[in-house]
Amino acid sequence: MKKDKIIRGMVIVFLCSVNICGLEAQEKAGECVPTDLKCEHLVAPLGIDRQAPRFSWHLEDSRGGAVQTAYRITVGKDSVALSKGKKILWQEKKADGKTMAGYKGKALEPFTKYYWSVTVWDKDKQESRKVISSFETGMLTPSNWEGTFISDGQDIESRETPYFRKAIRLDKNVQSARAYIVAAGLYELSINGQKVGDHFLDPAFTDYDKRLLYVTYDVTDLLSKGDNAVGVILGNGWYNHQPVAEWSFDKAPWRKRPSFCLNLHITYTDGTKEILASDESFKVKGGPITFNAIYVAENYDFRKELPGWNTVSYDDSSWKNATEVVWPGANITSQTMHPIRATEYCKPVDLKKLNDTLYLYDFGQNWSGVTTFKAKGAPGTKVKIRHGEQLDSRRKRLFDDNNTQFYQNVNEPLKYGVHPEDELFQTDVLILDGKENEFTPRFNYKGFQYVEVSSDKPLHLTTENITSHFIHTDSPANGSFECSDTLINRLLRATNYSYLSNLVGYPTDCPHREKNGWTGDAHLAIETGLYSFDAITLYEKWMADHRDNMYDGGRLRCIIPSGGWGGDIADWTCSMTIIPWTLYEFYGDPTCLKDNYEAMKMHADYWLNKYPEGLIGDYCLGDWVPHKSVADKELTASIYHYKNADIVSRTAKLFGFEKDYEYYKAAAEKIKNAINEKFLNRETGIYANGYQTELSMPLYWGIVPEDCKEKVAEQLTKRVKADKDHLDVGIMGCKTILNALTETGNVEQAYRMVTQQDYPSWGNWLRQGATTLYENWDYNGLAWGYSQNHIMYGEIGAWFYKALAGINVDPQNPGFKNVILKPHFVEELTYVKASYNSPYGLIKSAWERVGDKVIYKVTVPPGTTATLHLEGENTLKELIAGTYKFEVNK
Repeated sequence: MKKDKIIRGMVIVFLCSVNICGLEAQEKAGECVPTDLKCEHLVAPLGIDRQAPRFSWHLEDSRGGAVQTAYRITVGKDSVALSKGKKILWQEKKADGKTMAGYKGKALEPFTKYYWSVTVWDKDKQESRKVISSFETGMLTPSNWEGTFISDGQDIESRETPYFRKAIRLDKNVQSARAYIVAAGLYELSINGQKVGDHFLDPAFTDYDKRLLYVTYDVTDLLSKGDNAVGVILGNGWYNHQPVAEWSFDKAPWRKRPSFCLNLHITYTDGTKEILASDESFKVKGGPITFNAIYVAENYDFRKELPGWNTVSYDDSSWKNATEVVWPGANITSQTMHPIRATEYCKPVDLKKLNDTLYLYDFGQNWSGVTTFKAKGAPGTKVKIRHGEQLDSRRKRLFDDNNTQFYQNVNEPLKYGVHPEDELFQTDVLILDGKENEFTPRFNYKGFQYVEVSSDKPLHLTTENITSHFIHTDSPANGSFECSDTLINRLLRATNYSYLSNLVGYPTDCPHREKNGWTGDAHLAIETGLYSFDAITLYEKWMADHRDNMYDGGRLRCIIPSGGWGGDIADWTCSMTIIPWTLYEFYGDPTCLKDNYEAMKMHADYWLNKYPEGLIGDYCLGDWVPHKSVADKELTASIYHYKNADIVSRTAKLFGFEKDYEYYKAAAEKIKNAINEKFLNRETGIYANGYQTELSMPLYWGIVPEDCKEKVAEQLTKRVKADKDHLDVGIMGCKTILNALTETGNVEQAYRMVTQQDYPSWGNWLRQGATTLYENWDYNGLAWGYSQNHIMYGEIGAWFYKALAGINVDPQNPGFKNVILKPHFVEELTYVKASYNSPYGLIKSAWERVGDKVIYKVTVPPGTTATLHLEGENTLKELIAGTYKFEVNK
């Protein structure tokens, strides 16, 4: 395909049926200034442990052709001095258009606030104003921790939830204060009766034997001269799993009673400093939380409340001293990622009063979260708040598990063990005390749309008695998409709710039954996640979990973190290579590749050594949960085996490791040749049985020889036509089918597949009321045994951005330094509009039908270029920064 010259100025070019109307924002007056300053991909973060933190920014410049020709970064400890160019600890100036740079100065000091500024030079070599942000270091090394880990001395099977407190006296006025807290398990920290921060379920789940995470809080405003009180409640989380769990977390090697270590760093107005640390002088007592389990629920007895327990005036003379315990993990690092938070809430859309002791609420939205319940009842009234996705066949009750099923919607009653009476799956159990009681769980979350409230004594309840809260890792929105088809808009909304519902400190498969970090689900959904959300910090954390969970020279379990359950599965654990490479393509930041390069090699080597001939015949799950056609597992697993080697070779080339590059490139070619030799019929263009997955995966992942691509593409479109433009895939084919059709010129067929509303289709789910994505195509209103909030079929979200809006990464220019624009003006749509907040700024891509023309508008952010493919044209258009309008005759 020919390339047209770079379009600049107000030139109007006519090419066949395309009218290029030029830059709409040409040469508008405007200041060039750096914006959106981030350190470690976070805004002004606290507790940074990386000695070479990354700085990034966007360029705000509305003029056409805007570009950064140079930048200067300075770092210091005094913001005022830094603004005047004084007291600079480190400075770097480069004639470079990159909007990310790493710190290269002398070693950073712990517990120190640093200010950093960035100045840029625009296309005319004019210097911008200086913009200043900050970051603050944390421990930097575990040796900087003081004090001890403390616990309550109870047995691991004790259901008592410990409350810790300590009164402290400060004799001076406080200038600043930071709380650093690490826990094996979960915690809630409070000072003077007020919860510290707005996080939920801190710290995030890790392999506790390998790594614990600590969180830093600014608590300056919570402390004052005089008497103060510190409170901590500990939850079990994944550390002390109660009760029995199918995935063996109750047998995890790390399992012990939860514990924590707290360091409180205080700087006084006279310049002196003090560190208060946890030790045996903390007092501890059991409280009203009588049971908490991450898989199950939380129970609360209001009769056992401890009013004012975390305030100065509370009398703790009856409390016992805390117990010092050994440090539970060798490595303690900062939790440098967006935290888990409650981001939305909703009230019920429907309430059915079945009788005086039974109420059924419908919130109209399935998501991950908790409920706040308020009620007043007779003292001793037992209330069960049961959360679920699905009603019974009469649609009047949640499915009855007879107290024997650990998981709702699982048709194996005893698989997960028999639990005590009030330890029920997704069911909070409350004991009221006769007053106005209000309860929100602290150490648990559920997946649900419906809530059933039952009590052993009559209660008068309305919709005002309960509220649903959406709980997930609070990764900021990074993209938007809308089109004229409401079905597609609803489908993207459902996809995003499923994605976020399965982002709770690590990517999960579902927020209720399993909460497992299935590696396959995560790598299949990575692009969908990154188009809509800025999730790099979570994925970098999860890749560290991969390194922690690696064993036997490169093996990985299929769920991460794992308590010991799960085997090595080639088509799942290729997350070890796919996710770091995808992050590099989207962000242009090679840090995750650098951090994981040795682990990526080890994992690829493990499979190369195990299968030296190139094909993986077992150790795979295949095209999981297909419709009817079951793809050949050896074919699908071997394709991911190829991707492992291919990505390692690309990474080696990126870093200049020539020997590694040649070795893994040759290994990848050997695997590819072995796949084609066994599965490809060159005469017909059919792989294996010719199913949708078996044809689309080789096309999408680059397996098909160049001289066979046309034949294979033809077979794919014929196969889809034979399937009446319906899906006949599992989760692996779902990743590739739409992309393969689109890339081979059959986008209209892909669109028809997307917008089907009968079985099997995404639309079939929506037609039956879905607000999230399901685990199985076969849903008929009673999906017994399957989750209704999974992300593994979620590639559809990325396809909207890539195919309909046409916003694509350029592998040769990662981080959207160059944008591949390839919008498809599908016949049944009248408009599409989308945006994506790239590392260089906001990309906008929108089109609409006006009469017999399509008007296409695109904004290319400052400092970037774009390669535009317009339908029906053989000439590519190279665009510089600016806003453009094109008229296409259709």
